[in-house]
Amino acid sequence: MTLSTVDISFQEDLLAEIDQIASNESRTRGDLIVNAVRIYVARKNEWQEHFNIGQRIGLELEISESDVMREIKAYRKEKNQ
Repeated sequence: MTLSTVDISFQEDLLAEIDQIASNESRTRGDLIVNAVRIYVARKNEWQEHFNIGQRIGLELEISESDVMREIKAYRKEKNQ
């Protein structure tokens, strides 16, 4: 695996929080940041997969985004009554 170095700027208060968490977990700052980015990327990919599934189902059922929004609004209105 090829590694690249990246220069990132943080506000001092955020960097202090990062350092505190890294210290509490006996990890390096870099390890903590790399792990946080991995988690973020995994969640983004997971959400994208959910959207892809929803889009596929919508096409199969021939429903539009506005149909979905209308149903959500109706459900929320019914739930709040």
